Amino acid sequence: MLEKIMTEGECSQLRSLINNAETIVLCCHVNADGDALGSMLGWAELLRTMGKEPLMVAPDQYPDYLQWLPNTEKIVRYDKRKDFVDTVLKIADLVFCLDFNTLSRTDAMAEAIEQSPARKILVDHHLDPGVNAVLTVSHPEMSSTSELVFRIVWQMGMFEQMGKHFAVPVYCGMMTDTGGFTYNSSSSDIYFIISQLLTKHIDKDKIYRNVYHNYSEHRIRMVGYVLCHKLVVDEKRHAAFYTLTREDLKRFHFIKGDAEGLVNMPLQIKGLKLSISLREDTERDRLIWVSLRSVDDFPCNKMAELFFNGGGHLNASGGKLQCTMDEAVEVVKRAILHFEDTLK
Repeated sequence: MLEKIMTEGECSQLRSLINNAETIVLCCHVNADGDALGSMLGWAELLRTMGKEPLMVAPDQYPDYLQWLPNTEKIVRYDKRKDFVDTVLKIADLVFCLDFNTLSRTDAMAEAIEQSPARKILVDHHLDPGVNAVLTVSHPEMSSTSELVFRIVWQMGMFEQMGKHFAVPVYCGMMTDTGGFTYNSSSSDIYFIISQLLTKHIDKDKIYRNVYHNYSEHRIRMVGYVLCHKLVVDEKRHAAFYTLTREDLKRFHFIKGDAEGLVNMPLQIKGLKLSISLREDTERDRLIWVSLRSVDDFPCNKMAELFFNGGGHLNASGGKLQCTMDEAVEVVKRAILHFEDTLK
């Protein structure tokens, strides 16, 4: 049986807040990934079962490889319908903050959420929650926010009423935030949850194919180009990094999601402990997106905090730099040297 992640009082409070709310908004972080969308779509399905019709909002475009998820057509993009979302937030009773620990992770939406009179509820698995919420469900030890969504629904006794439109995005969120259950996924509870999701007749193999075997020819060629020509391996310090410039992205007809999973590939090199991706923003100058992946006990999150204005989890973190790509490369080199003893 799953351990409860909320007290009985918190569970009762959650039910009451939902039941008494008329206008509910669900928000996820900028550059939404599988867990951000999975947790939001799954939570929306619970609310519909409870008689609500929530507004789901993503700050910007999310990856093409996730657009097959059920009910994604109901997601409103803030960067496309700012005035509409701002109006709804002004009258909202309840705002769910899913898969982010601070409002800054919602980028341009942050101010509108903060100024909304709605009560906020945070459901997240990142360290150091910083949202001013009436209820915070924060468990950094969990694999994903989608796992938290499942556990809350289970604790509320609502799982039996859920169907495939709940199970599919929740499974997808758990799968993508663990790299196909290859990291941060050693708890036996995760596999109990999977066994329960499978009772909803989901096709986990098809979900995997839809995410990881659903790329364009341009993406495949880009991967080959990066691994052959752009990958820099520091054998002495068991680290590697690569760059994707705006020119590279244009050459391979980059669309959002095409870089997904690429940062994990260098970790297939024997003995490598750390892989770092530097990707130039396609529109904003002097903005570099940083992704970090590691194995064993190397703290990606600490490196992200110290050098890349970011954070995250032990083995998977991210950040950003406001500089040129050449300058970003120098930051990476300094970061690797700083953690030299840990990497060795």
